[in-house]
Amino acid sequence: MKAFQDYYPEHLAHCYGCGRLNEHGYQIKTYWDGEQSVTHFMPQAFHTAVPGIVYGGLLASLIDCHSTGNAAGAMYRAEQREMDTLPPFRFVTGSLEVSYLKPTLLGPALEIRGQVQEIRGRKVTIASTVQVDGIITVRGLVVAIQMPDDFGG
Repeated sequence: MKAFQDYYPEHLAHCYGCGRLNEHGYQIKTYWDGEQSVTHFMPQAFHTAVPGIVYGGLLASLIDCHSTGNAAGAMYRAEQREMDTLPPFRFVTGSLEVSYLKPTLLGPALEIRGQVQEIRGRKVTIASTVQVDGIITVRGLVVAIQMPDDFGG
């Protein structure tokens, strides 16, 4: 099964968080899990804030990229289109709200889950969480904006 990010056109696949063509980035992969989206990410020792705790900026960027990928998947679903059909849907972040509920421990894989809250025109609102061993440590809300056709090209 291909991830949402595997469908991004090459000229839009260089994002540090989700670009499959960015060899130095996270290269996250997002999939449908029923009505939610899911990404798994294994933070490395250098992704630390203080010993044993994942850096908050990493967590925010994971929510950001997971949510914009989720927005693309949601728009394809809403239009009943396959993700490899043209024109492609790609989203950028219009706003990002992050709430850190408790420290996110370094070690276990992180699970990022997203849920579509609203699709309105070119905007998709996604509520996402970061979980460690089933415990939610971070909540995020992203308003993703559909890129115009001439953006990034």
